[in-house]
Amino acid sequence: MQHELPQGYQLRPVAMQDLEPVVEMFNAWAQRVINVEKYEPQGIGREWHTPGFDLSRDTRLVTAPDGQVAGYIEVWDLNEPHVRVNCWGRVHPEHEAAGVGPALLAWAEERARQAVPKAPAQARVALVAGVLSIDQTGQEQLQRAGFRLMRHSLRMVIELNGQPPLPRWPEGIAVQRMRLGQQERAVVQAVRESFQDHFGYVESPFEEEFARWEHFMQYDEDFEPTLWFVAMDGSEVAGISLCYRRSMDDPEMGWVGTLGVRRPWRRRGLGLALLQHSFQEFHRRGKRRVGLGVDAQSLTGATRLYLKAGMQPDPQRQFCLYEKELRPGVELSTQTAAEQEVPG
Repeated sequence: MQHELPQGYQLRPVAMQDLEPVVEMFNAWAQRVINVEKYEPQGIGREWHTPGFDLSRDTRLVTAPDGQVAGYIEVWDLNEPHVRVNCWGRVHPEHEAAGVGPALLAWAEERARQAVPKAPAQARVALVAGVLSIDQTGQEQLQRAGFRLMRHSLRMVIELNGQPPLPRWPEGIAVQRMRLGQQERAVVQAVRESFQDHFGYVESPFEEEFARWEHFMQYDEDFEPTLWFVAMDGSEVAGISLCYRRSMDDPEMGWVGTLGVRRPWRRRGLGLALLQHSFQEFHRRGKRRVGLGVDAQSLTGATRLYLKAGMQPDPQRQFCLYEKELRPGVELSTQTAAEQEVPG
């Protein structure tokens, strides 16, 4: 699949000196679609330095004849067994009619196909992309490029009008803040086990994944260990709620980034207790809105848990997950859950 750019437009890898103009382009897109500026150079720069991510190999930038950044795309193919490759990109609103989006998607597919020979024999390989449901232009470009809609995810939000309910902890469970220098590996392992029933999950080598978590904890300004809550059953991590003081596009909204309960501790109310504990802490810090993201068709019924906790979906932040098959074969990612139960 090839798409030619108009005369004067150029396609090249991104470089660190492009960071500021690329972020400006991202925010031009965000202003048009969601009416906010949500991107910051620090966050994008940190992602570009993720272990294993190579700007020359994994990114492409389109510049207009006047030198303005017209579009950008990146492909994430870091995880063994290389069966689900992700791409993410943006196009400046002033250049959408120039065919920048299709050209970037064509390059992303070509780059993603490099994963096919690295994947296990007979395994299905797919390229995955996400887009806001209100971004009709983005959806149409994915559809024309041969992607098909697979799933939706939701942003769930609660308004903390008054003191949130106190959590009721299952017997034997104690909650604590993550102990830096002691619990990072156990927390990451708990995340992996909690999300093994999440649609599309593919287990990757622990050390490679942990290196990326370490990078995040070391360099992300929004990492605040006092907001990472760990539910302990004796010496075992039973569940986690990894929170952030703000969402990416709303500094006034607290954010529950990762909420998970390991299988042996499900169906005991632990997920709800962790969520309510997080609400309590955000309320104490002066936050009056808290949000999180969830698979709308969650295999473990997480959406029902969040509704039970008083959260409601934000219709402006529904997310569409698209996929394009690069090679047919045996599906290695999670499609059904071992337990069709609310993870509370």
